[in-house]
Amino acid sequence: MEASALGPARRGRRPTRVAGSLLSRAAILLFISAFLVRVPTSVGHLVRLPRAFRLTKDSVKIVGSTSFPVKVYVMLHQKSPHVLCVTQQLRNAELIDPSFQWYGPKGKVVSENRTAQITSTGSLVFQNFEESMSGIYTCFLEYKPTVEETVKRLQLKYAIYAYREPHYYYQFTARYHAAPCNSIYNISFEKKLLQILSKLLLDLSCEISLLKSECHHVKMQRAGLQNELFFTFSVSSLDTEKGPKPCTDHNCEPSKRLFKAKNLIERFFNQQVEILGRRAEQLPQIYYIEGTLQMVWINRCFPGYGMNVQQHPKCPECCVICSPGSYNPRDGIHCLQCNSSLVYGAKTCL
Repeated sequence: MEASALGPARRGRRPTRVAGSLLSRAAILLFISAFLVRVPTSVGHLVRLPRAFRLTKDSVKIVGSTSFPVKVYVMLHQKSPHVLCVTQQLRNAELIDPSFQWYGPKGKVVSENRTAQITSTGSLVFQNFEESMSGIYTCFLEYKPTVEETVKRLQLKYAIYAYREPHYYYQFTARYHAAPCNSIYNISFEKKLLQILSKLLLDLSCEISLLKSECHHVKMQRAGLQNELFFTFSVSSLDTEKGPKPCTDHNCEPSKRLFKAKNLIERFFNQQVEILGRRAEQLPQIYYIEGTLQMVWINRCFPGYGMNVQQHPKCPECCVICSPGSYNPRDGIHCLQCNSSLVYGAKTCL
């Protein structure tokens, strides 16, 4: 699913201000003064840095082979690379009177098609690739090497797959010293914490979702039984078209916005530790336990798509559409075997 890399908790450093995004120190002070009391010794800090999403491509033009189907990956709803109806050997050769005929899953591809065009040199180009366009495409090439020679005929096959970016998100866990587990103050605190975190990420079009909140009794070596709140929440990227502000530049990429969100959340928890460390008076009951913030980067594929580095080595971190004989019914990461599945992108095994 994902890998994790250990990193030390950052303690005793002043967080950098982020204009317009990070809550003011005064706001944080008001927040923690309502609930916090003291900070015990810290525990480990786990950080998973996001992997860069990339599709490995040798070229925007892809040549064929007479020996095996060449795999081509096209992002859903995007323009495809040029799929050439020649081999690498013929790519720069002179072809006399060439003719090209393309056939796909739905039969012959004609150049007048709105979504799939054949150029004057025989290349196949998709303008707006859909799931249903995935499949085996065959090009029949006829040409003469020279005027005097007879016509040669080649058959080139391509396996063309739709792919999508993973549905990735951060999953966080954090622990707070709490009021008694049946106290209404814990519920009030939980709501206030989520409101502040949501406001913190408003400009990044990211969404906070509470996955789990539990209160447990924890036996401490020197402090006896303590009440602790265990929070698990996720941060995912909203569709920028649905976000509060239009987003057009390169910083709108989901992975970049999520990475900024991760930094803001980490600074928010670090500021709680800093402000608590400077307080002389006794504080109220609920406080963040230093060093318990954990972050894990998680990849998921949409139903009908999956990752498979063995089957798709040139697109190792892509969610590639499930081939016939497989399916993905939910937000898993792999296509599962299903011998009765005969279509691309199956979400059920019938």
